[in-house]
Amino acid sequence: MSEAEFSAAEKAVTPETKTAVARSLANIHAFAKRGLRKDWSAKNAEGATVGERFTPFDRVGVYVPGGKAPLVSTALMTAGFAQAAGVPQILAATPCDTSGVVNPALLYALKAAGVTEAIKIGGAQAVAAMALGTKSIRPVDRIFGPGNRFVVEAKRQLVGAVSIDLLPGPSEILILADKTGNPHFIAADLLAQAEHGGDSIVGFATDSKPLLAQVIKAIEQQLKTLPRAEIIKQVLKSGTFLLQVKSFDDGVAICNDFAPEHLSLITAEEDRWLPQIRTAGAIYLGNDSPVAVGDFLAGPSHTLPTGGSGRSFSGIRADQFQRRTSMVRLDKKSVAKSLPVVEEFARIEGLHAHGRSTAIRLEK
Repeated sequence: MSEAEFSAAEKAVTPETKTAVARSLANIHAFAKRGLRKDWSAKNAEGATVGERFTPFDRVGVYVPGGKAPLVSTALMTAGFAQAAGVPQILAATPCDTSGVVNPALLYALKAAGVTEAIKIGGAQAVAAMALGTKSIRPVDRIFGPGNRFVVEAKRQLVGAVSIDLLPGPSEILILADKTGNPHFIAADLLAQAEHGGDSIVGFATDSKPLLAQVIKAIEQQLKTLPRAEIIKQVLKSGTFLLQVKSFDDGVAICNDFAPEHLSLITAEEDRWLPQIRTAGAIYLGNDSPVAVGDFLAGPSHTLPTGGSGRSFSGIRADQFQRRTSMVRLDKKSVAKSLPVVEEFARIEGLHAHGRSTAIRLEK
């Protein structure tokens, strides 16, 4: 993408869009900077100085989906974290329309989030281009961002050729509520996530039979008012589950097995149940915490693990944009204290040069 395209985008977007981008970025930066790792050092048992140094990656790539909708917020919640971490080169890949045009609001957000280079490529080929490089695209050190099943599979296959963040695929939500849940709010959150379409997964579990019936009724009523109703209907038909569980404990167990991208937890006993949730990518607490605020504004990245990967991955964090390097410094005294242990390991492992390389520093 040319500088002229970015300039044109800045002129085309409304003041309201610019304000929304600025407010979201402010929260993202504030959240991200709290999560950055700081250099540290300490003395070990033998008196050697050990520690870690954290530096930003030199060049990262962010993938921003744009086929069905211009995901302006995703541009901020990937590149914005890189910007906060001080990454000097941020490459963005996003698909364009059939005329070669990218949505101006998305372009504006990319620029505001510190993107230094952008390419009009979508899908698995965008991931490959960023990971391996082409004649016109230099490869990156690490790739971030969500995508469809093909993007996720491309990232999985390229692990090793490049570092990746996680495997964030189609959107997921699980709402776990007891009888205190507001059925209208719950229905609205379910419909909001179904609006992503495609392979999205939308789930609701409750131990309250009356609440389940009220939520189903509210979904039917609200669906009639939504512009993307046809897309939502497809998800409601093929990617939705509504469960009445025997106990709230069963609902928690289902959540930990499912490892949802987004969990909305609504219960009068929050202090009891929240500590038992172990695998959710992000948790929204109470009736008045819409997932949409997290999607657009709250500060944490909405790029989160899906497809059960929350059992071993977390969402994008600021420290993922930092390279960690360990540091070790010894003096003669700490070398002398270390030598007996080093020589014993060298003997056990048959690596005699290791022991010699330490002992030689104490010889006159």
